[in-house]
Amino acid sequence: MPEPSFPESTSLEQSADEASLRPQEFESFHGQTKTTERLMLMVEAARQRDDVLEHILLSGPPGLGKTTLANILAQAVGSTLHTTSGPQIEKAGDLAGILTNLQKGDLLFIDEIHRLHPAIEEYLYPAMEDYRLDIIIDSGPSARSIQLNLPKFTLVGATTRAGMLTSPLRSRFGLINRLDYYPVDELSVIITRSAALLQLDITADGADAIASRSRGTPRIANNLLRWVRDFAQVKSDGHINASIAKAALAMIEIDDDGLDEMDLRILESLIYKFQGGPVGVSSLAVAIGEDPSTVEEVHEPFLIMQGFIKRTPRGRVAMPIAYTKVGMTPPQKEGESP
Repeated sequence: MPEPSFPESTSLEQSADEASLRPQEFESFHGQTKTTERLMLMVEAARQRDDVLEHILLSGPPGLGKTTLANILAQAVGSTLHTTSGPQIEKAGDLAGILTNLQKGDLLFIDEIHRLHPAIEEYLYPAMEDYRLDIIIDSGPSARSIQLNLPKFTLVGATTRAGMLTSPLRSRFGLINRLDYYPVDELSVIITRSAALLQLDITADGADAIASRSRGTPRIANNLLRWVRDFAQVKSDGHINASIAKAALAMIEIDDDGLDEMDLRILESLIYKFQGGPVGVSSLAVAIGEDPSTVEEVHEPFLIMQGFIKRTPRGRVAMPIAYTKVGMTPPQKEGESP
């Protein structure tokens, strides 16, 4: 029986390139200009002093580049990046194992740092301030405390919920940066760069079409680009222009404003079932068959940013452009003539 043959379509090197579109240096990182300028200044100052970077906190919605910036910082200072996340550190021994493996100048990146257990935070305070770790061994009458000296390191914390950070932890960061959503022109540059890495033929208007539907988030932009690539490969000749991009995104129900099916269901329910609001997020979530936290954390931020809804003390309210979006005339305000 002959052995099966497989087409040599892609090499391992190509797969690795395709798997990661993250920039590796500040020059390739587009957007977040204020934040990158501050970080570059910190890196240069530390290099001139031959010192270690101060602890850095990066906050903002998911997909805006917090992990990418941590990797770039490690590359810029020529040190090793150690990555973990708040939920992974379950006990003090886990934190001790991570910290004692650091070398001088290393970066420790803790994603979702707001989810650290309060008891773990207490161990982190002296490690950040005095570069020492106080550990209690055993329990009861035989309990004793030992002190471990740590090399000078940099903690880079990332959080999507900055308000959940405790004040003592927040105050120990030397620089706090908030990452914001990207405008369409910056997303177009990111998409064009990613397309070049993926060896795709894309026009400027094709990149703009994808960028305008990416909800201000590079991660979403790159995911949509990969989908449009697949669509263009199967339905066309692989060339991506505005019409191909729009057709590809229409197939996954993303419209010209970047709203998906669930976004439209939220607007329709808010207007048709609750007369435009105000309505609580729990009632709205039940009406569309979705989890309240998903509505609040995934869909609402973009709808609020684009002006479709607003939050009030009494609940969510539909704005005039939301009525226009679902094909209705916005209600007249009191005192306005018809």
